[in-house]
Amino acid sequence: MDDFKAGIDKESCSKSINETVNGSHQFTIKGYSLAKGMGAGKCIPSDVFNVGGYDWGVYFYPDGKNPEDSSMYVSVFIALASEGTDVRALFELTLVDQSGKGKHKVHSHFDRALESGPYSLKYRGSMWGYKRFFRRTTLETSDYLKDDCLIMNCTVGVVRTHLEGPKQYSISVPPPDMGQGLKELLESEAGCDIAFQVGDETFKAHKLILAARSPVFRAQFFGLVGDPKMDKVAVKDVDPLIFKAMLLFIYTDKLPDVHEITGSTSMCTSTNMVQHLLAVSDLYNLDRLKLLCESKLCEELSAETVATTLALAEQHQCTQLKAICLKFAANPANLGEVMQSEGFRHLEESCPSMLCELLKTFASGDENTSLLSGRKRSSSSMLGLDLATDGAPEESANPNGRRLRRRF
Repeated sequence: MDDFKAGIDKESCSKSINETVNGSHQFTIKGYSLAKGMGAGKCIPSDVFNVGGYDWGVYFYPDGKNPEDSSMYVSVFIALASEGTDVRALFELTLVDQSGKGKHKVHSHFDRALESGPYSLKYRGSMWGYKRFFRRTTLETSDYLKDDCLIMNCTVGVVRTHLEGPKQYSISVPPPDMGQGLKELLESEAGCDIAFQVGDETFKAHKLILAARSPVFRAQFFGLVGDPKMDKVAVKDVDPLIFKAMLLFIYTDKLPDVHEITGSTSMCTSTNMVQHLLAVSDLYNLDRLKLLCESKLCEELSAETVATTLALAEQHQCTQLKAICLKFAANPANLGEVMQSEGFRHLEESCPSMLCELLKTFASGDENTSLLSGRKRSSSSMLGLDLATDGAPEESANPNGRRLRRRF
């Protein structure tokens, strides 16, 4: 039974592909007036040209292909000039406007669907074209005839069909591992030419790699005021674990495993670290790391962390994260718990303007707007808050002149 099931689970596939092989030929007739009078059914042939493995020719009949058209119309045909059976093709004939106005006379199958599909030419000498291609009197007074010369462009698209089946042989290519290789290089400290003193810890790295990833490091090491001979940098106001996580991102282009770095499985610890990592990414202009941190904080948003994340988003111009935090915090189901959190008290002190935005978001999401408009309470009393702006966030300096609000 198992063998039978394994048999019916096998799948195979194939694909039939119909496409055209296209080629063009320009046919010029000089001395048009001397070609008149040849007689009906007599033509001026072009040179033979090859498209899709077949030979083709253009045939111009100055006196028409049929006797009844000899005094009225010129005829133009494209013919299969080599051996072939049921050759399917699309055609385009263009009589060139020689005035430069671009008003060419075009008969084309390529820009419209044919009800019966491409034309089939059964044998050598089979033709497609127009017995009454152009009225002679009109042609001879038009811009298509200049200096007794006509120019025609002919395009042939030969239909080819081929079958694609499953590949019989293949070579498996592993996923990119450049990040892993660079991580191993960082951890081995081989070739390192710069050391960072971060608190009580020292981290070694490669200036070229850092400069390639961060405009701040590039300016610090190789800019106009940079020092390429610098071999030691003291970093202030950044926790060693945060700096280590930033270096891992620079070398691997991935958001580091926070739990692996901290040795903790706590969601709160993870959120707190990512918040600080976002601040450092802004400090060193690591835009991708900043977005990765924003995405991670969005995933871990909770009533306990949303207020501190909102303050962080405001300080570091994270507009998407800020909007998401406002919506989450203003949700009536979350607002009460958010206001009881320690982070909310920090938000009151560090970003009092956010309380007004939070109120606006709450009001815009409240379905009972008439009830809100009837309440004669200020924005501060509605949330039960004091909107005094005396408090200012504590700041700390760093070598690059950027601000880092909180310490890990």
